[in-house]
Amino acid sequence: MKHTLSVLVEDEAGVLTRIAGLFARRGFNIESLAVGPTEQVGISRITMVVPGDDSSIEQLTKQLYKLINVLKVQDITSIPCVERELMLLKVNTTSSTRSEIIELAHVFRAHVVDTSDESLTLEVVGDPGKMVALTQMLNKFGIREIARTGKIALTRESGVNTEYLKSLEACGSF
Repeated sequence: MKHTLSVLVEDEAGVLTRIAGLFARRGFNIESLAVGPTEQVGISRITMVVPGDDSSIEQLTKQLYKLINVLKVQDITSIPCVERELMLLKVNTTSSTRSEIIELAHVFRAHVVDTSDESLTLEVVGDPGKMVALTQMLNKFGIREIARTGKIALTRESGVNTEYLKSLEACGSF
């Protein structure tokens, strides 16, 4: 199972290196990593997606707390969250496929940010599932390049689990 960890750290040189070293020593792969400043000066939030079972993630969390400059570690995998990712995607195009690609981009609320005779570059913001779905739809045209930021997430203060609501809607119970 993939776990999403939200880690608050002091914004000091070497913090990310120490965290990455801990993961490497424990044999964990970080599938997604995003780091940025928080609302509080001198504090950064690291959002990581890490594969592992509950007990191994719990052990990893305990190890993270032992590191200098780590202030708070939270496994937000099963907590209602707002999750977003940014992706830039360059796709092959011709005069005959351009309108179809732009139409697909519109459906996914993607924006064309660069164009040439042979390609379109799209900017997509949304949940990671949206990125996968758009990529699958555009594969038939030939994808030249992809750059993704990695997932960022904040817990929902409302506590509303939108994934649960989506499942009810899909079942027709909502």
